[in-house]
Parts: sequence; C-alpha cells; structure tokens
Amino acid sequence: MINEIINQDYSSITETIEEFLSDQIEKNHVDGLILGLSGGVDSAVLAYICKRKLKEKTLAIIMPDTSITPKEETEDALKMIALTGIGYKLLDINPIVKEYTMYLEPNDIARGNLRARVRTNILYYYANAKNYLVLGSSDKSEYLIGYFTKFGDGASDLTPIISLYKLQVREIAKYLGVPENVISKKSSPHLWKEHEAEKELGTSYEEIDSILYCLFHKKLSVDETSSITQIEKSTVEKIQRLKINSEHKRLPAQKPDRE
Repeated sequence: MINEIINQDYSSITETIEEFLSDQIEKNHVDGLILGLSGGVDSAVLAYICKRKLKEKTLAIIMPDTSITPKEETEDALKMIALTGIGYKLLDINPIVKEYTMYLEPNDIARGNLRARVRTNILYYYANAKNYLVLGSSDKSEYLIGYFTKFGDGASDLTPIISLYKLQVREIAKYLGVPENVISKKSSPHLWKEHEAEKELGTSYEEIDSILYCLFHKKLSVDETSSITQIEKSTVEKIQRLKINSEHKRLPAQKPDRE
C-alpha cells in the first residue's frame, strides 16, 4: 500500500506546481510569494520548489517562539535559506505571544494555537506590504484529518502541496534535494514544548496515509481498510472520526438556510 502511495512522477508534479504558482502570480497581479519556513519538510518543499524558477519573487519568514521552539529547528530553517538562496526574515514571536497572554486566561492548547495564528498574522502583514500571496504548507494527510490550526497555518492564499500525502511530500523532498535530516525528522507544528505530531495523533504517518488512501481514494469501508492494511480497526475508525469531526475547518463559515 505504501509503495502504491509513494510511487509517483515527482518531476511532473513539481512542474505542475511551478506552473500553478507562476500562473497565480500573473493572474492575481502580485509581485511574489511568501511562506513560513519552520525547519520541517512541508515548508522545505515549498522553499525548494520556489527557488527553482521563482527565487527572486519568494520571501520566507522564520518565526520561532524561542521559549519552546528547539534551536535545531531554526538552524535547519536557516540552513535551507543558505541552500536555496531565497530572501528571508527571522522574527522571534515570543514577545508577541507573551503580550497577548498577559490579558488572557491561561490555556496551554489555546496558547499553542495562538502561536500558529500569530505566525499567520505576520505572513499576511508582509504579504500586504509587498503585494505577495501567502503559501500554505498543509499536505493532504494533515488537511484531511484537520491537523492544522483554523485561521492559523490553515489560512493561506495558495495551497501548492495539498494534493500530496505526507509520505509523498517526503518523496518529493528527496527529488528536490532537501537535506535528509529535514526529511526524516519527526513532524511537529511546535505549538508547545516537545510537541510531536505522531505522538499527539497516536499513530504514524505510514498508518495515517494508508488509512486515508483506502478510505478516501479507494472508497473502501472501515473493515476493508483494516483488512487490507492490517491496521487495527480502532485506529482506522479514529482516523475516520478525525476527518468527520474536523469538517468545519475545511468549510467556509456556515449560515442559516433562508429562502
């Protein structure tokens, strides 16, 4: 199942994304593209795609919260700036988050999502100032299960890699020449200390992608998916529930029906 997922024409996929980005710049009469560069594989893939033909029109913003973001993440992000040559700004969001939380009741999860929303505010500030479009780094796996912050990292103008499962993102990263340590590191949105995606989700991306691929690409039932993938039925049902319960994140704001 995993081989079926990852065996794709990544040269063709890269060219399609490049054409899409160039077309969107022209269509929307903007001067370039902006992205948040975290040190993780998803944003790295965006940076490496942009540097091929749009390097002079791309700006990356590195936005650690130095109270919780591992130093290695920022170092990896800066390493990718050196390797791609795209323009960048480095901004510590810790003072901004601290200022917000001086006036808010404490809640660790809400504060974590606040970090994601602060980053998005900064991206849109510079996009506004420079007449750029904001690139979202959501992949298909995280989009389908709602593993993103609504109006945080889920907010963007363009979503170039949203049709790629996480395992496919790792493969296209290899094709693009992203450093191996970035490709193989544990995924994390770094919303709190020692935050790891797979630990929070309770399963690996190999299992998540296999389940999603069967349920939503092959249109198989929960029982069929469990049988084919040899993954516990309870895990399959959990991923299905994540998809259903996060539907509001993928829809526009709802309104009452009126004739």
